[in-house]
This record gives sequence, structure tokens and C-alpha cells, in this order.
Amino acid sequence: MLRLVIASANPRKAAEMSDVLNAELGGGGRGGGSGGAIAVAPMPGDLPEVVEDGETLEDNARLKAHAVRAAVLGAGAGAGNDAFVADDTGLFVDALDGAPGVRTARYAGDDADDARNRRKLLDALAGTGTGTGAAARGARFATVVVLVLPDGAELVAEGSVEGSIAPAERGDGGFGYDSLFVPDEGDGRTFAQMEPAEKHAVSHRGRALRALAARLAPYLAAHQAGHGFRNERRR
Repeated sequence: MLRLVIASANPRKAAEMSDVLNAELGGGGRGGGSGGAIAVAPMPGDLPEVVEDGETLEDNARLKAHAVRAAVLGAGAGAGNDAFVADDTGLFVDALDGAPGVRTARYAGDDADDARNRRKLLDALAGTGTGTGAAARGARFATVVVLVLPDGAELVAEGSVEGSIAPAERGDGGFGYDSLFVPDEGDGRTFAQMEPAEKHAVSHRGRALRALAARLAPYLAAHQAGHGFRNERRR
């Protein structure tokens, strides 16, 4: 069995990633239980913070995956069947020339929390557009996922969704900018107003993780057959 370690210190993001990967790959559920071809596990909680200074989403996802892998293996806490998966997500708003972009998680500052980031976004869009579907408030969410297999080989996948920024927060679910983002492929609700399964079906992260799962499937088959993994990077 391949154990996938989620390289994220955000528990809500880690739970979301775990749910989608388990659903797609038949894993044993959160926490690494048995019951399928994979076991999904959270990363240890005592690892140093990863500095996300990459120029692209892929750069940052790769930094996180490799940094957590190095820390876990360096501490002797890993196993030979451990793979490490990380993502980075950007919100690209048309009226802001693509901002916050690669700095989405740090839009209001390096120490900002989700609430401050959302407030800065609303302030930046004050007076722009008149409704959730207004073209001037158009936006795109994009996620890049990097998986580092036990031998260091990489799989890379991407996902995106078009939508718009609501004029005010709506909904109590999700995290990040979910209470502000209204996907075009929906009924006018924000991600935060959707049930998790509804969000996963159309979200940027859900799409990226499903694409990753499709790329990982033949590797899992080879692993189970005892052939190991080819040491290469694939997109």
C-alpha cells in the first residue's frame, strides 16, 4: 500500500485533499487506515514552516512537497512506501490584473489570516460591478498539485474554475476565499454555501486532485505488481 502524506499545515485543506483522493483512489480514509490501494495521512505537526517564495503555483507546491518529504525522512519518521502531495492555489481576479495570484494565501500580508485576505479583496473591489455575475468581478481559481513518489519521481496536475467575486461574504463552509467565490458552473451559491461533495465536483482543487489520481493509477498498479516507480516527472 502506498501512503500519501498531505503536505499541508492547513487542517481544512488537508481534510479536503484527503476526501477527494480517498474517493478517487479507494483509500482507507483520513488518518491512514487500511482498506484500499492507498492510505492518506496528515503530515506530522512539528515540522518547520515552509517558505513559499516560488514565482508560480507549481513552484510553491513543489517546494512544500519536497520540504515536507525531506523533513519527515530526515527525522526517520517516514517509510519506504511514503509519497508526499502538496498543492498551491491562486485566485486571479480580472479587475485586479490577476491579483492576488501567487500571493493568494498572503494577500493581506505574510501573517494574514483568511478573514483579513477576504476583507482586503472586498476593499480592492469596492464599487466594481453590481452583482455576483458582473463581468468586472470575474475571477479564476487555479490549483497545481505536486506528488513526490517514494523514489523521488514527480507527478504534476492542474485544475481551474471560472467564476466571480460576490459583493459580500455568503456561507459558513469551506475556508480561504470560499465565501466570496461564485463558480460559473453553479446556481449562484458561493463555495461556502455548498456541501463538500458539491464543491469538490466543480472546484479547482477537486479537478486538480482528480487529474492527479488519474495519473497516479498506473503507478499504483505497477507498485502493487512489485515493479516500483519509474524515476521521472510527468504532467
